[in-house]
Amino acid sequence: MTPPDPASRPGRLGVGVVGSGRVGAVLGSALRAAGHPVVAVSAISEASRERAATLLPGVPVLDIPEVVRRSELVLLTVPDDALADLVRGLADLGAWQVGQIVVHTSGRFGVDVLAPARAAGVIPLALHPAMTFTGTSLDLARLVGCSFAVTAPAPVLPIGQALVVEIGGEPVVLAEEARGLYHAALAHGANHLVVLVAQAAQALAAAGVPDPGRMLGPLLEAALDGALRAESAGGSGAIAALTGPVRRGDAGTVREHGVALTTFAATTGAVDVVAGYRALARSATGRALAAGLISSAAAQELLDGITEDAGALQVEDGPDPQEDE
Repeated sequence: MTPPDPASRPGRLGVGVVGSGRVGAVLGSALRAAGHPVVAVSAISEASRERAATLLPGVPVLDIPEVVRRSELVLLTVPDDALADLVRGLADLGAWQVGQIVVHTSGRFGVDVLAPARAAGVIPLALHPAMTFTGTSLDLARLVGCSFAVTAPAPVLPIGQALVVEIGGEPVVLAEEARGLYHAALAHGANHLVVLVAQAAQALAAAGVPDPGRMLGPLLEAALDGALRAESAGGSGAIAALTGPVRRGDAGTVREHGVALTTFAATTGAVDVVAGYRALARSATGRALAAGLISSAAAQELLDGITEDAGALQVEDGPDPQEDE
């Protein structure tokens, strides 16, 4: 028996994608797969046009006001800093339509940024996928099970949740005032992880390792898996998965790391590696102490070893050291 065409289901919406970057083209393709026809897309750069042609074949590329005019659901996938001006500019043109659903995918903003469109009678939704995008069809499979932060006025919140579920995501309701902290947390975790890997790989290459990525892969995958499992298990959270010299209270090793990295920085100019190591080692020490993984005495020795002036940092009494790994 032939399965029904998703486009034949009730409640299908004509989708217009404003900004066919990595996110817009992929989400437009996912919505089309769920049965919502994509009626128009805007694309300025050659890369965006190629992406639209690949992921949204046959969809006309039009200017933004015309995309909005044709659409029942407008998907705004432009850079954060451009969003407010775009929404206001379209309102000044009288482009928004009563009853139109307007969705933006910015992690930074909730629905307040859509106020000019909301004044014209649109249904405002903020749907942010907590994943990185390549802008290729590979992202479509990764959307399945991906968490989406959903922010919307209570009466229309189910619309946003339903759209996320339709493309295989998991909606997580987020308050308007929490969006800034939410987005900072994601950027800190994902973007700075990339920086950390780059720093570690550079140091390994300087140490003579021919393929730093191959060496780091199993180690980092195991560390990330362990941290996420520990976070899900509750208790002291991800820090329970901490290993290495801070977890062992091995101040001598931490001090030697500082010497080696300082020498490395002096020869390569990569001073950010030293600063990054020290900042994260301090944070690891404080969190390990708070979780009862090391004693206050061990924590003070570690801080003394991280920087010359770390001895001035005092820590409160903590529990005795736990058993070594």
